[in-house]
Amino acid sequence: MRDTIAAIASGMTASGIGIIRISGPEAFRLPAELFRAGKKVENPDLEKHPNLSVYEWKANTIHYGHLYDGDACIDECLIMAMRAPHTFTGEDTIEINCHGGLFVMQRILSLVLRHNVRSAEPGEFTKRAFLNGRIDLTEAEAVMDVISSQSDDALESSVSQLGGSLKNEITALRSVIMDELAFIEAALDDPEHMSLDGYANELKKKIQPVKQRLSSLISSFQNGKILREGVMTVILGKPNAGKSSLLNVLTGEDRAIVTDIAGTTRDVLEENVTLGGIKLRLLDTAGIRETSDRIEEIGVERAVKYAGQADLILCVIDSSRPLDENDEKILQIMKGKQAVVLLNKSDLHTYVSENDIKRRTDAAVLSFSAKERTGMDELAETIRGMFFGGDVSFNEQVILTNVRHKEAAERAMHSIKLVEDSIDMDMPEDFYTIDLMEAYRLLGEIIGESVEEDLVNTIFAKFCMGK
Repeated sequence: MRDTIAAIASGMTASGIGIIRISGPEAFRLPAELFRAGKKVENPDLEKHPNLSVYEWKANTIHYGHLYDGDACIDECLIMAMRAPHTFTGEDTIEINCHGGLFVMQRILSLVLRHNVRSAEPGEFTKRAFLNGRIDLTEAEAVMDVISSQSDDALESSVSQLGGSLKNEITALRSVIMDELAFIEAALDDPEHMSLDGYANELKKKIQPVKQRLSSLISSFQNGKILREGVMTVILGKPNAGKSSLLNVLTGEDRAIVTDIAGTTRDVLEENVTLGGIKLRLLDTAGIRETSDRIEEIGVERAVKYAGQADLILCVIDSSRPLDENDEKILQIMKGKQAVVLLNKSDLHTYVSENDIKRRTDAAVLSFSAKERTGMDELAETIRGMFFGGDVSFNEQVILTNVRHKEAAERAMHSIKLVEDSIDMDMPEDFYTIDLMEAYRLLGEIIGESVEEDLVNTIFAKFCMGK
């Protein structure tokens, strides 16, 4: 019998309400021993057996009372009772809703752990849900994606996967493969009643949709990676072009120092923002120019290095001054990268037009004023169009956001191509089954139907405590 585990499920920060989650076969024994229903009473006879009804609590009910450590009242609380198998973990589960102070939550957890209960490992509640068949591995991984979502699109995609969208897609593909495997095996065992004549060409037609769908899923990973990790966005420009002002506008606070003195920013400042529903990992870099200052020179070198690694470059140009050699150098650095040129200080008299920039680069060009905070809507729309091609519904489309899923899908695609090769080379039908079975197994890795224990442990070890 699996042991009983407990953890603080509401996070280790002070709040109005704290939650201690308990799951396992002994979950209901704890309120029977520690909880007294209703108001504190003075009559000792009533206190001798105050909780004989705890084991009779109905599922999905909430009970008011107090937690006691011996004769000492620890806290006033609500206890939620949930019965197996209709719980998140598939086990009997108790959740203690107490006051959310760090000390009181730790005090209650310590009390619980003294009663033959052990502290849950990170992700162990979700791991038990997976092991008990309540959710598949893609849904389990989606739990952490929901928790870590930092944009509407990321949340929408994670909730869709949590609802089983990827699981259903993979299950459907595996079903097609298994049908063909079953037919080949049956025909090989009973050739008198089941013929394989002409089957090779028929099989090739049937696996084409599987191949196309796998290709689409693999291609979706780039968008999925952006949803999960954000767009690595480097802000480039010469000194005093308005790079730090742009960072401050995007973050909504004075994150970077802004002065009239050139070269104020020397190191790389990093911030996460959401713009147009897309998470941007912003890196504000040193102004690019020729300099004899060694510290500033290191900052320029880092700016160029990060620009080479960027998913997106926001190039800020001071349009109130003519272009110079530093601007030309920056435009060269941008070549071959996804980039947007922002003509800053559009509220002043301008010397640089959009046409001046378009003659030098294929990047999108927008007028912008950090001082007036204009051009932000156009910037958001432009970035969204660059990465998602306009309107995308992440609730309806199945998108791979996890590199593990992508790699398994790529290997499954390779196995399907090997089946095609065997057909083209007119190989015997039992050769088809080898690669079809491998594709079936690899797709099973995605949803957790054929996955090693070490991988399961690694996946759930990345979860937060209490989940």
